Amino acid sequence: MARILSIDYGQKRTGLAVTDPLQIIAGGLATVSTSGLFDWLKDYLSKESVERIIIGEPKQTNGQPSENLARVQQFVNRWKKAFPEVPIEYYDERFTSVLAHQAMLDGGLKKKARQDKALVDEISATIILEDYLRSRK
Repeated sequence: MARILSIDYGQKRTGLAVTDPLQIIAGGLATVSTSGLFDWLKDYLSKESVERIIIGEPKQTNGQPSENLARVQQFVNRWKKAFPEVPIEYYDERFTSVLAHQAMLDGGLKKKARQDKALVDEISATIILEDYLRSRK
C-alpha cells in the first residue's frame, strides 16, 4: 500500500503529515515554506509512494470559505495539472489549530515550544489526517 499525505496549507508555512504504508498511523512529517512546497512534495514523491493527498479546506467557523481558500485552490489546481495520477482532495480543517494547541498543552509542552508556529502547523496536518482516516472507517 502507499501512504496518504496531508497538507495544512498556510500563507507562509505549510504543515505536512503522512501515514505509514499500511495507512494505520498518522504522524507529523515536516513544516516547509509554502513557496517551496511544490518542489518539496515533488522530491518526496520521487522517494515515497503516495496514494493520495488530503489538503485542509479552510473555512470560517460558520462554514463560509476563509480568505486562504483561494490560495489553497490555486495550489490544488497546479497539483492536479502536474500530478494527475496522485489525487488531491479537500478535508474540513476547522478547529485544527485550536486542537493542535490543546494537544501541545496536554502533552506538557512548555510555553516557548507551544509558540513554535511550525510545530502547530505540523500537528494541525496530523489532526487533519487522523480525522480523514477516522472518517473512512
